[in-house]
Amino acid sequence: MSMKFIRKIPDAAEIIREIPLPSHIKIIKKNRDKEIKAIFENQDERFILIIGPCSADQEDSVCEYIGKLAEVQEKIRDKILIIPRIYTNKPRTTGKGYKGMVHQPDPTKKPDLFEGIKAIRKLHIRALSEFHMPAADEMLYSDNYTYLADILGYVAVGARSVENQLHRLTASGIDIPVGMKNPTGGDISVMFNSIRAAQTSHLFIYNKWEVRTSGNPLTHAILRGAVDSYGRNIPNYHYEDLINIAREYEEQELEKSTIIVDTNHANSMKCYYEQPRIAREVLMSREYDSLLHKMIKGLMIESYLVKGNQDIGENVYGKSITDACLGWEETEKLIFRIAENV
Repeated sequence: MSMKFIRKIPDAAEIIREIPLPSHIKIIKKNRDKEIKAIFENQDERFILIIGPCSADQEDSVCEYIGKLAEVQEKIRDKILIIPRIYTNKPRTTGKGYKGMVHQPDPTKKPDLFEGIKAIRKLHIRALSEFHMPAADEMLYSDNYTYLADILGYVAVGARSVENQLHRLTASGIDIPVGMKNPTGGDISVMFNSIRAAQTSHLFIYNKWEVRTSGNPLTHAILRGAVDSYGRNIPNYHYEDLINIAREYEEQELEKSTIIVDTNHANSMKCYYEQPRIAREVLMSREYDSLLHKMIKGLMIESYLVKGNQDIGENVYGKSITDACLGWEETEKLIFRIAENV
């Protein structure tokens, strides 16, 4: 056969028994989930920041970063609710490069999916236990969600996955907010179709089970810009883009109409240092128009301890080995500036 079966990966029940979430942390997570849900249901006017490294690469540096977020969170808790990014799965356009901690728990060593599954659960539990902020992760592989279902506070479906049927159906059975990014080509109708599908009940096969989902009313839009047929980046965070998408949202009559704006990727033209400017422009648009003020509930920002990015093997602690990120000093200033303007 052209596919070699190496070893069976333990199912989620086995991993959860081996690496359980402490009972007192379950209570903390449940309460935080209520806070997050209240924002999406228009019962809490706080602004959401989904912020952190492009990809989680080292447990210690990621947790040190989240510790800094936790300190800032206490100072702005009346204005902003922070959801740390702990992205343990990394999509690759060509399939080459670092695919995230789930593939390589140590980026300098060979891939080890068996240990990677354990490593991502341990990281999420440590961060949640120490800093009491359930994190966001990308659902790159729909099966992987089961290993983190009791820990996550937010799930993102990426631009390359948003058209996938199984991602949409899986999202319909998740009971926390799920953000659907617009596809890389920029077709907003694809994003809205994905949201509608995820908000609907479905019967399908999942992890060798016949399952029925209830539909997830907290599924919503993430705008990340697009790439045209010539490979050029096309932002979709400008006022005209936002108001057109908001009006389309109204016409679609979807539940809990919510927009999160990704300040990096194609929106920043892959220039990470533009993120503060983009955040400022989005907030100005939100202040100018009442419909945008209602729908734009947060920003997604890529940030780490050290600004920029590096190649694997350079070993700069807290510097991204995938997309370039803001450094901590710029991040802290940006968070306080956002808090002053929401």
